[in-house]
Amino acid sequence: MKVTIVGAGNVGASCAEYILIKQIAKEVILLDIKDGFAEGKALDLTQTTSTLGFKSKVLGVTNEYEKTSNSDVVVITSGIPRKPGMTREELIGINAGIVKSVSENLLKFSPNAIIIVVSNPMDTMTYLVNKSFNIPKNRIIGMGGILDSSRFKTYISKSSGYPQDQIEAMVIGGHGDTTMIPLTSLAKCNNKLLTNILSEDEVINIASDTMVGGATLTKLLGTSAWYAPGASVSYLVNAIVNDTKEVLPCSVLLEGEYGTKDLCIGVPVKIGKNGFEEVVQLDLNNKDLEMFQNSVSAVKETNSALDGLI
Repeated sequence: MKVTIVGAGNVGASCAEYILIKQIAKEVILLDIKDGFAEGKALDLTQTTSTLGFKSKVLGVTNEYEKTSNSDVVVITSGIPRKPGMTREELIGINAGIVKSVSENLLKFSPNAIIIVVSNPMDTMTYLVNKSFNIPKNRIIGMGGILDSSRFKTYISKSSGYPQDQIEAMVIGGHGDTTMIPLTSLAKCNNKLLTNILSEDEVINIASDTMVGGATLTKLLGTSAWYAPGASVSYLVNAIVNDTKEVLPCSVLLEGEYGTKDLCIGVPVKIGKNGFEEVVQLDLNNKDLEMFQNSVSAVKETNSALDGLI
């Protein structure tokens, strides 16, 4: 199996590292626009081969898309962060141009690849790829919900004392501070409902901490996080490459599911070798359904900045 990661920054490089360590793919290509940057990251990673004991190969290239040929999975992390004074429309316009160009170049050499979109705003960029290219929707997946859910489980563990491997919890909705929905009503610790273990205030605090999880790390680090995002992407890559059939929250194009059409937003989907195989319908309560519809409206508003670009 061959995996290409576009963008050799912290998230892309961390993702490559985890894929190599777990030997998820035989070959990993790191591609970046900065001359020598991906090559340096790849060389650094290659020099861990003997100490970490993996057999997979990694190659770094500068804009040489032909080297990505016949990739099974491609990951797009490229884009710029919002800068002071930059409007939302300006940011989306720039990142849309980057993501669209990268996708076109990748598909030119790997027309059957499954595309994982990480670039922000993630739901909007996933929608852009769906609308810009004539490929099956099951092969376009936005990665956000897996990361948000891992943060959700972390805060549940810290508050409840249960280890994370005994926690079932999921975040759906848009991948944003105000649009994500930590499903506290369905969360469980060792098969016990979270709402039966902790007080209402504790549960509310867990949800609040989850929703600002990314912003909290940015404040602490002075930059965006990369360990958990990279690990979350690699987890999705593994589910595809090894056909695990796991149900994971991902941003996919909905066509009536959850009462939503023509929109990419985070919902649970079954993941396998062909991408996402089906949307899994959760039994949501009225409050969760209302929050989901609010999230849908917010993502649609963000998507309006794509007018004229697709």
